[in-house]
Amino acid sequence: MGDVAMTVPVIRALVQQNQHVKVTVVSRPFFQPFFDEIPNVDFFAVDLNGRHKGTMGLFKLYADLKKLNINAVADLHNVLRSIVIRNLFALSGKKVAYSDKGRAEKKALTRAKNKIFERVKSMVERHVETFQNLGFEVDLTLPNFPDKAQFTEVVLKVCGEKGNANWIGIAPFAQYESKVYPLDLMQKVITKLAENNSNKIFLFGGGSKETAQLQTLAANKNNVVVVAGKLKLQQELQLISHLDVMLSMDSGNSHIAAMLGVKVVTLWGATHPYAGFKPFNQPLDNCLTADREKYPLLPTSVYGNKIIQGYEDAMRTIPVDAVVAKINSNLA
Repeated sequence: MGDVAMTVPVIRALVQQNQHVKVTVVSRPFFQPFFDEIPNVDFFAVDLNGRHKGTMGLFKLYADLKKLNINAVADLHNVLRSIVIRNLFALSGKKVAYSDKGRAEKKALTRAKNKIFERVKSMVERHVETFQNLGFEVDLTLPNFPDKAQFTEVVLKVCGEKGNANWIGIAPFAQYESKVYPLDLMQKVITKLAENNSNKIFLFGGGSKETAQLQTLAANKNNVVVVAGKLKLQQELQLISHLDVMLSMDSGNSHIAAMLGVKVVTLWGATHPYAGFKPFNQPLDNCLTADREKYPLLPTSVYGNKIIQGYEDAMRTIPVDAVVAKINSNLA
């Protein structure tokens, strides 16, 4: 989800700055709402469980896309499926370009020995280069963001009218435990924020297990609302667009909020914003990282899927008061 969200500001800038360009985004149907409000952008939903499944499905996908009279292909994913598709277009004479994921630089940043602790190019920067390689200029120095969404009745029923309240989103989960702020500390963060009656806090997550955990975090707090299980993606996007700040792990929710122009505070454990996944247009100062003096091997991986013995509590070095202070400073 985060990978797709990081393409949104780039594609938005591409069509705004090159008004003769029409873009067709090819992705899973779930992600279509990300692109609904961008002019000159169509969405092609890939059917990976049906028509486009397997090797023969890739050739069917190519045949389906070829009917769209595509002039050029920008592969922003650069995985086996997209490589096959872009190579088929290249063989047919179309111009293609792809986003280099910088695997060598990321390996140097995350390896245990001879670590090179330097910022690598962000994926957003790499996507810009991809379109430049196709001959399009894309400038993200002064990005444009969509207007705040109009609430549907369902969203209004869940979140209510905003009024003068500070709306704070919190997405406390991530794909890997090494990227999740300990829930006992997150409970303290939520409790401190909820003490201010001017704050209204929305908790985001998915699935029955996470929803149950969110209910525990929200218990006995009138200004804390569990969003999980109540809204579909399109409706969550409406709510997120009205947040004053989003607190997230290194996860998709940070990139969703960032693509909508919302301020984002992120917490980092096994991973690090230097690896290229800092949310778009957010200051590095909003990225609170685990203590590298105590845990010098950090970051231990790009995605958080590598377990290092003794590093399980790395995120406990991010103080609760520092998290609350950072959120408050973004509300000022």
